[in-house]
Amino acid sequence: MAKLSVIIPVYNMAKDGNLNFCLDSIINQDYKDLEIIAVNDASTDNSLEILREYEIRYPEKVKVVTYKDNRHQGGARNEGIKYATGEWIGFIDSDDWVSPDYYERLINKGEETGADVVGCCYNIVDSHTFKVGRVVPCGFEHTTGMFDENRRKDYLNNLSSMVTKIYRASLIRDNNLSFPEHIFYEDNAAGPVWAMYFKHFEYIDEPLYYYYQHDSSTVHTITAERCNDRMVAGEMMLSEIKKRGFLKEYHDEIESIFTTIYFTNTVFSYMRIKKGKKYSVIKHIKKRMMEEFPDFRSNKNYGKFMDDEQKRYVDLMMKNSLAFYIKYSLLWMYRDLRAGN
Repeated sequence: MAKLSVIIPVYNMAKDGNLNFCLDSIINQDYKDLEIIAVNDASTDNSLEILREYEIRYPEKVKVVTYKDNRHQGGARNEGIKYATGEWIGFIDSDDWVSPDYYERLINKGEETGADVVGCCYNIVDSHTFKVGRVVPCGFEHTTGMFDENRRKDYLNNLSSMVTKIYRASLIRDNNLSFPEHIFYEDNAAGPVWAMYFKHFEYIDEPLYYYYQHDSSTVHTITAERCNDRMVAGEMMLSEIKKRGFLKEYHDEIESIFTTIYFTNTVFSYMRIKKGKKYSVIKHIKKRMMEEFPDFRSNKNYGKFMDDEQKRYVDLMMKNSLAFYIKYSLLWMYRDLRAGN
């Protein structure tokens, strides 16, 4: 048994040494009392071969789990949790990496404070390097310490990626926490639900996690399928929050999260699709938004991640969704033509 279990979902990450760089960053951690559970999510390249090589070279540290049907990152993480023996559990995406002292510092912070979740900031890079790139601020200044209602609300208003944290295994297992499977954007669905059970959160205000942004990153790939997955993630998050009895107490925070995941992020991504988008999808999104949160624009956090132009277009959509669809489509046709795309 190790103190820490690091779970890595792996799907077709052999190219350009991505998987090796990720694995090496964990193998070479200053903190040694860890196990790596690498879950091969039905890769079709030679990712599994690479994982087996690491398992042979580091049998005391690396355990490879594999299966035949692709379940996406959520399914791979769930499978990894089953095999985890550590008191702490961390997740890392297989094209990202962490600083050499990442786990040592997070574990020490957790042990010193008694926290059940410890996080840090991250930075965005476009090459395999340990030179810090563009730093994304944590926004956790008011959320550390023992959680009460107000601190949890502050945290929900500043959600960040689930991979930049470690969690006590008991938090996950005692509360039956997991990730949705077979969709992208699993963090969007799971993050708010998991946060309802945090008792004590701490963080390190340094960018110790390296987020590798490249052409095949989810954030760079806009398709109708992925937009649909984001909608599904929003629906799953809301359904689970309702089922677990948290919506009334945290209504405004959940409304804001749902608005961002299901509505604004999806609408403005979907409208950028050049071929195959359908007006019926926009009508459906608007209908669901009005069914669940008809006053969403009155939320104090509304527009937090939108610019003024997007706010104007949302107003137009609420008045006349067809006018929005036509006008916004023409806007991006014009911009793409000017950009030569």
